[in-house]
Amino acid sequence: MTAASEEEAVWVGLDLGTQSIRALAVSAGGEVVGSGSRPLAGERDGDRHEQDPAQWWEALCAASRTALRDIAPERVRGVAIDGTSGTVLLVDPAGAPLTPALMYDDSRATDQARRVNDEGAAVWSSLGYRMQAGWALPKVLWMLEEWPELARGARLAHQPDYVTRRLCGDEVPADTSHALKTGYDLIHGGWPGEVLERLGVPEDLLPRVVRSGSTLGEVCPEAARQTGIAAGTPVIAGMTDSCAAQLAAGALGEGQWNSVLGTTLALKGVSSELIRDPNGVVYSHLAPDGGWLPGGASSTGAGVLSATFGERDLDELGRRAADHEQTGVLAYPLLGRGERFPFAADDAEGFLVGDPADEAEHFAALLQGLACFERLCFDYLHLLGAPIDGELSLTGGAARNRYLCQLRADSLERPVRLPENAEPALGMAVLAASVGRSTADAAAEMVRVGEVIEPRPDRVERFREPYARLLTELEERGWLDASVVAHARARAGA
Repeated sequence: MTAASEEEAVWVGLDLGTQSIRALAVSAGGEVVGSGSRPLAGERDGDRHEQDPAQWWEALCAASRTALRDIAPERVRGVAIDGTSGTVLLVDPAGAPLTPALMYDDSRATDQARRVNDEGAAVWSSLGYRMQAGWALPKVLWMLEEWPELARGARLAHQPDYVTRRLCGDEVPADTSHALKTGYDLIHGGWPGEVLERLGVPEDLLPRVVRSGSTLGEVCPEAARQTGIAAGTPVIAGMTDSCAAQLAAGALGEGQWNSVLGTTLALKGVSSELIRDPNGVVYSHLAPDGGWLPGGASSTGAGVLSATFGERDLDELGRRAADHEQTGVLAYPLLGRGERFPFAADDAEGFLVGDPADEAEHFAALLQGLACFERLCFDYLHLLGAPIDGELSLTGGAARNRYLCQLRADSLERPVRLPENAEPALGMAVLAASVGRSTADAAAEMVRVGEVIEPRPDRVERFREPYARLLTELEERGWLDASVVAHARARAGA
């Protein structure tokens, strides 16, 4: 390492994931100069999913120390944190946990979600969404009802709020990104007091909120000792994990999108105008530089592949699947029950139409089903008026399967970009580096594109027919509205 590189500025991104906490130290040129991670454990039981918040801090400290062990403390210029969207807990006035954390996919608050939507329909409609059981505000009501004694004098903390308070040594505001699912009014910049009063949410329960990218405070001496991040380092208000992945992909220009295909599928793009969805399945975050980040999260995804094929070599199955690109088997690759985007259907279930000749054809049908369903998501966004013609980045675990990426380019009939590193922690390093300038400019310097995959001209037509069949099947089952089907068919020329 040269003397110049030893003095180069570094920004730290911390990702509070479901299964682990990840820390990355990233240079101004996008080089990862240090990394660390530690596992997390949770408790699941049906619709219940909880974690102990204390382990977040312990794991974060260990991951951060590992990432920074070879980096001079004075090189670190800022730190930002992302978390899982909708994960909340109650804390006492000193910031100590009073309850376990209800995770993003804890869905016990079904009854509370209906009440929240009834009482706040006008506000949520103006913001372009409807609340779901996994969102934070229904969980707040559930906690107030379940733990009324604990709730007296308590404060609500989103997942990163608990950590940033410990980093700074004092109470700090929440960010607009994590506050969205708690009902924060992003248009008017405040909590919807009348709605919350009708719901029985105490005014002093909710935190102050600042825009993502704002400076929250500085790392305190005690946190510096535990994390290895120098005291006085600025702590920057972060974003949710999907927004962090979008920053890491560099998808920050009008009409640009990042499609994250992991266990599930999530899309997030950029629009200068707020996209309002009458069905409430698309919602928009505020962008750090202004404008909006619309998106949605489907329950479909690559999780169905590992669930179906277990310990099999999925890369080897992918190579064999290339021989079945004209399969007559149609798949809706949904694992479990219920769909969230681009339509909401609690009774939706995955299906196969036709009988695969062997496991390779079965695998091929699932891959093609994923690609077709992703196309439907973009057609729905187009119907809502979202700009979708900018560059498209593919990230998530499934982006490591190049054959599936090729299928997605073919089905979408557009080129796709594969960033070298699209970890949410990298996105938070980008956000930390953007203080005093635009996030897009910081991303342009720090995000590296590994490859661009073009659609194969001789394959594009091949995937239109199965796409049209998928639309028909979803409509006949009563899940997909006829207007969406007609729009998608028109765009496909079917």
